[in-house]
Amino acid sequence: MTVAHFRNALPMQSMLHEYRIEQVLGAGGFGITYRARDTNLDKDVAIKEYLPGELAMRAPDGNVVAQATQHEAGYKWGLDRFLMEARTLGKFSHPNIVRVLRYFEANATAYVVMDYEQGDPMKTLLQLDPQPAEAKLKGWLGPLLVGLAAVHATGFLHRDIKPDNIFIRADGKPVLIDFGAARQALGGETKSLTAILTPGYAPLEQYSGEGKQGPWTDLYAMGGVLFRAVTDKNPPDAVARIRGDTLGAGLAAARGKYSEPFLRAIEWALKLDEKTRPQNVEQWKTALLAERRSSVAAKVVPERRKPYAPGSDQHMIVAATQHRFHDPDRSARHIHLDLAGDVLAVLLVQLRRQNPRRLLPILQHRQQLRIRRGHALGHHLQRPRFARVQAIRHHHRDRQMHLGVQRVLGVVGAGDVAGENFTVRPAERCFDRTDSRAR
Repeated sequence: MTVAHFRNALPMQSMLHEYRIEQVLGAGGFGITYRARDTNLDKDVAIKEYLPGELAMRAPDGNVVAQATQHEAGYKWGLDRFLMEARTLGKFSHPNIVRVLRYFEANATAYVVMDYEQGDPMKTLLQLDPQPAEAKLKGWLGPLLVGLAAVHATGFLHRDIKPDNIFIRADGKPVLIDFGAARQALGGETKSLTAILTPGYAPLEQYSGEGKQGPWTDLYAMGGVLFRAVTDKNPPDAVARIRGDTLGAGLAAARGKYSEPFLRAIEWALKLDEKTRPQNVEQWKTALLAERRSSVAAKVVPERRKPYAPGSDQHMIVAATQHRFHDPDRSARHIHLDLAGDVLAVLLVQLRRQNPRRLLPILQHRQQLRIRRGHALGHHLQRPRFARVQAIRHHHRDRQMHLGVQRVLGVVGAGDVAGENFTVRPAERCFDRTDSRAR
């Protein structure tokens, strides 16, 4: 990066107290940032110079002066604000907030000396690795939000959060840099608002001097950072969203790669109305860092069923039916026919419990059991082959079903039912081939 890109920058190798200017790191609407060498401690530092391009310029003698008389008051007010915020940030000692080492006045302006961090801006990392994993993004944003909450607790806002101002150290730990110290002060003085805010990361309240700014303002910018990360596109400008909001469509394209709670948290932070956004860092952090729900349902371990009490209806039914599935000599068709009889028997058991007297006529009249009887086998042989086969099938099906009913009813007690004695007819008699009603 050369000095030619920044016409107001200090000459390279010039001295500011014990600091030797070696490189221009960047320039914004309110100042220029340099990499300098601390000649006393023999280490690199970052130095930010207050020089709002819309209000001031560098004179031939190296001093910073207002461009016009009408800008002098705004320039002085912004300078005082810059120094006040430098004093405030100097009190912080948070691992995820850039550390201010000292500040001083020189060249009719002010300078803030900070730690020079080794690593890369988040903007560069997103270009090299588009749409990083959700876990990685949470690993970056979690510590940053803790640091940002500490800044908000003092009454200050960053007001210029974007991927360029989130620095990822060489060890992977994030740090928030380049606090927009004088930007709020310059809002009423500058002609070009784009010089002091970044479209896409600045909410509507930053476009107007009457907008109410607060923690929700920085959270909008954080939401914009995550939008850029999950979509690989810059977030839409807040003003353009009033005419036609494309935010939802952009986040929809990221579904499947990122969890729904994570995407909803991003959308929440990017609400246009500041009243509908999270009002503090803790609110948003809780929603943003919620654990991702597994798409695979947890294996449900069935509760071990307690054995039925001896003598209960359930115990007697199980005793009469459970043997069917452990008999290797029984075919599937026979098991199905037995189970059909079991179902009918269960209904009878329930009827016995509710109204025992209604069970007597069912047991005394075998035709109520709906068991069809077949003719004698000799009579079947006189029928056509198809009808003969069908009749024999019906004969065996009815017999199996009735035996299932009799087996269960025999277990539940064919004797005394609510004081009434009765006897279940033997199964063989239910297939009397001389019955005139046989089909």
